[in-house]
Amino acid sequence: MIGLVIILLLVLFLPFLVKKVEHNLEIFLFIMGIAAALVSGMMNQHLISKALVDPINITVAVLFAGILTKWAQGPLEKSILTISRLLTPRIFLGVTVIVLGLASSVITAIIAAIILVIVVNVLPLDRQSEIRFTVLACFAIGLGATLTPIGEPLSTITVSKLNEDFFYLIKLVGVEVLPAVIIFGLLAMFLVKPHNNSTGLQSQQKTESYQEILVRSAKIYLFVMGLTFLGHGFEPLINEYVLGLHPMLLYWINMISAVLDNATLAAAEISPAMDGETIRAILLGLLISGGMLIPGNIPNIIAAGKLDITSKEWARFGVPVGLITMIVYFIVLFVFY
Repeated sequence: MIGLVIILLLVLFLPFLVKKVEHNLEIFLFIMGIAAALVSGMMNQHLISKALVDPINITVAVLFAGILTKWAQGPLEKSILTISRLLTPRIFLGVTVIVLGLASSVITAIIAAIILVIVVNVLPLDRQSEIRFTVLACFAIGLGATLTPIGEPLSTITVSKLNEDFFYLIKLVGVEVLPAVIIFGLLAMFLVKPHNNSTGLQSQQKTESYQEILVRSAKIYLFVMGLTFLGHGFEPLINEYVLGLHPMLLYWINMISAVLDNATLAAAEISPAMDGETIRAILLGLLISGGMLIPGNIPNIIAAGKLDITSKEWARFGVPVGLITMIVYFIVLFVFY
């Protein structure tokens, strides 16, 4: 247990303290994941097979999306710029966040994140605005994707474990998730400052080489593989100290999903014996905190990797937004309910 706590602290702080770790986050998390699985005694043939297979779908999606974007970059840029001018840039930003957040429950969080990257690459945004827009959109996508079992792994696992129907999660957390997605869209309208025109920004939209696309896809594969090892490696720690706690405590403890795979945490924590309020608290704690740091959610990983957003840049905006949202929903869940 001491070894796992040390690994957790390293995962939390080294990306912010050591530049080499920050610039090689995928390899670092891969190494930490293997270390966690070995220390916990969870490393076996089944976990190795799972870690090799789990990243395949997302890696293939990122690879093909990268190639398609390269081939269709010109028409896509023109279409996005045209729509943004028709709606005005600020309204377009807000609508994009809301639409991607809600659509992610149908098109999956992965595809929504890939579309987000295409939009960001085209819009006339400075660096700060680009980061803010990306983080807010990933919060919305991570939350919206949980409304159906096909949106993301967390929702698939939850519905499967509880043996519930397709609309169970909409009924359980829809009232909380839908307003949050809209609020993140409104925040994008007010906190992101697009340029008045796109003049001078087209030169930044260089076409990626096939080598760059392949390298990024390989990094995503390593990243997800490392998260798989991390999630399963920390299972003994979760089983020993987390399961059985009061929903209020579970809500805040689930902030560890900022660095661990929230699908694995959901699989470990959620039980058919729990009531709806407990499950709701667990899910919202996992989903909101998942947007705070890059490893917390698949959309974050895809967007940060493609847009070269560092851990510090993401955390500088993502952590305050996530903490404020956590506090608001804590009041909603445990004071007004």
